Amino acid sequence: MSSLSLFKDVPFAEKLEGSLLKAYKQDDYPKKLFLAYRVCMTDDGHPWVSLVVQKIRLQIAQDPSLNYEYLPMMGMKSFIQASLELLFGKHSQAIVENRVGGVHTVGDSGAFQLGAQFLRIWRGDAQTVCIISAQKELYGPVFQAIGFTVYEYCIWNPKKLFTDPDIFLEVVEHIPVGCVLVIGNIVDCRLTQSQWIKLMSIIKSKQIFLFFDIPCQGLSTGDLEEDSRILKHFVSVGFEFFCSQSLSKNFGIYDEGVGVLVVAALSNRHLLCVLSQLMNYAQALWLNPPATGARIITSILCNHALLVEWKKSLEGIVENIMLIKEKVKEKLRLLGTPGSWDHITEQSGSHGYLGLNYQQVEYLVKKKHIYIPKNSRINFTCINTSNISYITQSIHEAVIFTRDSQAS
Repeated sequence: MSSLSLFKDVPFAEKLEGSLLKAYKQDDYPKKLFLAYRVCMTDDGHPWVSLVVQKIRLQIAQDPSLNYEYLPMMGMKSFIQASLELLFGKHSQAIVENRVGGVHTVGDSGAFQLGAQFLRIWRGDAQTVCIISAQKELYGPVFQAIGFTVYEYCIWNPKKLFTDPDIFLEVVEHIPVGCVLVIGNIVDCRLTQSQWIKLMSIIKSKQIFLFFDIPCQGLSTGDLEEDSRILKHFVSVGFEFFCSQSLSKNFGIYDEGVGVLVVAALSNRHLLCVLSQLMNYAQALWLNPPATGARIITSILCNHALLVEWKKSLEGIVENIMLIKEKVKEKLRLLGTPGSWDHITEQSGSHGYLGLNYQQVEYLVKKKHIYIPKNSRINFTCINTSNISYITQSIHEAVIFTRDSQAS
């Protein structure tokens, strides 16, 4: 047998993420902290799961009547319908007219994989994908892998310390005609009504294809309807688009993550044609989507009492996030930390920017063993009563130290 490997020319892939977590795990300092987990955390440092989800999970596991046959390629119909009603509202005109639909997808990026495959074939003239978000998103490589040229734009302004709608509009004004525009969590965009109208005008005139991302409906403001309000407006005025609706984070089923690739079309005929093509791509990608997470979500969304309980759990975690941010800001104020820290409480959702520069981040990682990304975007639910004093004192020291070192 030849000793020459068939894989001899395969190099190590460049890591997209994980080096920060790896460094944290290798650190033996007893007070070390990692503030960049993707999932919402509880006060005792465990991933948050809605209590109603835990209850339904047990019921499903003990249900002897369940049929564990493969789901259809499109997925669970009741799950798709419940997810569409969550997104657009139960009495949405678009749902009544049967011009919105969806395909049950796998994990957090499955909808992007499926949508990208469709766009590569049916919008072959669109060679460019532009991603606009408050952070660097993980789905850029999905589009790159099948041949799109991808440009990513961050609307967080590190000098002014806020998500800047002017950056958003300027980017859209300069992107190529006919390209695919992926808009990250729309709640982060902070556009005014007149700015949204201007955006719609540019999109129409440039024949841009819209691909929205709704990663955690209800966890941005605590209000499910508010978090998808702009999307409802786009569909009500006749825009056609794709939307990745992830349902992992807001239910706390991270390891059984599911979602929907939502399709908004001008008519039911157009919708059915698109869905038929998407089913072909789904067959090639994963054949049949997983059922457990979809069963849990559908059980909750289709039962009024359980839905109310789940909504209250979302409101509770959002209130807790807001309280954590207020406490961080107040502790920094009491410490006399230079600068304004209002930007901490002005950001919505579990993740947000501390507004620290590269030197300050390096100080936290190397001197204080607090692991945060270089852009200082952290998961605020990682901060709790047992570590908040250490974290805020460390931030204060980082700001003072870097200011003094620059002055000298």
